[in-house]
Amino acid sequence: MRNFRRLAFVVAALFVALAIILFVLENNQPATLLFLGWPAPELPVSVCVLLALLAGMMLGPLLTWFMRGRRRLK
Repeated sequence: MRNFRRLAFVVAALFVALAIILFVLENNQPATLLFLGWPAPELPVSVCVLLALLAGMMLGPLLTWFMRGRRRLK
């Protein structure tokens, strides 16, 4: 059973990696973003989306940790 879990994890990780590679290859049109009037350098759409995903993956747990800390103080 342990080997099956390991194999399933490896297959799932390979599937996710393949999906990311396909996404990057399909979305290579350049895009320029504006934030509060500040232009960002021209990057492919896939890079912009992946950066937003990574930012959300970092901010989500950080905000959860912060809100749990506030609840403990009450």
